[in-house]
Amino acid sequence: MTAQMQLQGKRVAILATDGVERVELLEPRKALDEAGARTVVVSPKTGKIKGWDRGQWGDDIAVDQSLDTARAEDFDALMLPGGVMNPDRLRQNQLAVQFVRSFFDVGKPVAAICHAPWMLVEADVISGRTVTSWPSLRTDIRNAGGEWVDREVVTDEGLVTSRKPDDIPAFNRKMIEEFAEGVHQPLSAAVRQQRSQERPVDLPIDAR
Repeated sequence: MTAQMQLQGKRVAILATDGVERVELLEPRKALDEAGARTVVVSPKTGKIKGWDRGQWGDDIAVDQSLDTARAEDFDALMLPGGVMNPDRLRQNQLAVQFVRSFFDVGKPVAAICHAPWMLVEADVISGRTVTSWPSLRTDIRNAGGEWVDREVVTDEGLVTSRKPDDIPAFNRKMIEEFAEGVHQPLSAAVRQQRSQERPVDLPIDAR
């Protein structure tokens, strides 16, 4: 199957709101579209959301579907773009948090970049998983039971994460691979707990 056809027939939700980093939404969306997916921008807002572009407000982005009517069963995968404001606002919205959690409940693939893993922490789906993110989220992820690593892209049972806009090419490649694979076996609570307990403990430098 050609790269252009890998995601033919798949529907991908892109959850975002005001303050989303435009490049982290638009570039992955372009890659998904070119791979044959139908992408849908889902938001608590209707009409348009305000994009953030390298430290200042950028062009607006059209919303395709209101979060009020979005259901995970209507999509094959979920992409979460970053930007500091975007996930910080979304994680205070219980519908948004539940929407994210519902993909994990059934093992559907999810990709999250930069600050977007905040949503994974809030949805309580990160325990026992290995992920990366913008460095400032490291402590939040570890406190939620995840293993944080500093790599351009990380995959873990259908979950794809990256650190920053510079990682987008690698992020896109792995995202398309995982979305093409489809549903993974959901991690049970017992497996997540075991993984979390097996995670190495960071020692202070003077204790090593």
